[in-house]
Amino acid sequence: MADKLRVGVIFGGRSGEHEVSLVSARSVLRALDPTRFVAVPICITREGRWLLAGDALCALEAGSTDLRGEAVALLGEPGGQGLVSLEQAGVSRPLDVVFPVLHGPYGEDGTIQGLLELADLPYVGAGVLGSALGMDKAVQKTLLASRGMPVAEHLVIRSLDWRRHGERLADAVAVHPGYPCFVKPANLGSSIGISKVKRPGELASAMELALRYDHKVLVEEAVIGREIEVSVLGGEEPRASVCGEVVPSREFYDYQAKYVDGTSALLVPADLPEHLGREAQALAIHAFQVLEAWGMARVDFFVCPDPERVVVNELNTIPGFTPISMYPRLWEASGLSYAGLLTRLIELALDRYRAKSQLDTVYRHVPPNDQI
Repeated sequence: MADKLRVGVIFGGRSGEHEVSLVSARSVLRALDPTRFVAVPICITREGRWLLAGDALCALEAGSTDLRGEAVALLGEPGGQGLVSLEQAGVSRPLDVVFPVLHGPYGEDGTIQGLLELADLPYVGAGVLGSALGMDKAVQKTLLASRGMPVAEHLVIRSLDWRRHGERLADAVAVHPGYPCFVKPANLGSSIGISKVKRPGELASAMELALRYDHKVLVEEAVIGREIEVSVLGGEEPRASVCGEVVPSREFYDYQAKYVDGTSALLVPADLPEHLGREAQALAIHAFQVLEAWGMARVDFFVCPDPERVVVNELNTIPGFTPISMYPRLWEASGLSYAGLLTRLIELALDRYRAKSQLDTVYRHVPPNDQI
């Protein structure tokens, strides 16, 4: 037991993707290699309270985090690390590494990553900058386009501008990107708050829905093409999985199609011409590097028939880990088991932590020139 790494699996969170996180966490906790790791479940309720160990498992099993938890501190004694309240929860040693299984704001956007950096804890996945870039779809598209990567035509609308200049912006949408289009919160995932708008009269209600979740909205062209996904794994030299295809059971791959009705088809591997598959894999790795990702990411594409092109849709830094999620399925199809994938992600987290520990990032007094 003493030789096993203690892995804090943080799940739940305050975002609209709270329920998806619970499903992902169940899979991760079941699949962690028990010969190498001791899993320490840590649940964040919708209200932002923290549940530890047994309380966290109870919440996970019940499928609800509407329980009262205690606030915890991530910093331990001077020179140490870990959760100071873990000992009260029956955990005798501090954490060795953290595996955030948090989707959306307050988990995938750099906030929890910044907290873990301050606590001096290694963690799985992208760092603060990469997480923030991966979360904000508007900034993400701007960066990708600046590096010559193909993205959908789009317009960014902020809540204040919409309230003041709604009619003028509606006229702009009709020209660029035009109809049909998708209206989505700039900072959210799992297709929450997204509408497909086919005509001008539907724009106002779609904007109202999206603005419930974010003050910045992305309006983008409805690209006609196959929905292709590629998983990326690694650090300085990432590699791409085989391609997979999503065939939605509804008009588009919304929350209902992803998690509720269970009738959308996930085709692994995708039946793509070899040159298009290679292009998607190369673009996935390029996007991973441009957006400062680390460890894991799933990159989504549209492959269009006429003219033939591959369009980058978005990159997700904490993709779903549910039993039907594409990220682990694509790696299984590429020869890496679910348990092996989790182990590799933890190794990458520790590699980054060790490398960063060698940097001169701590302030040191530099004497005046006449004292050198």
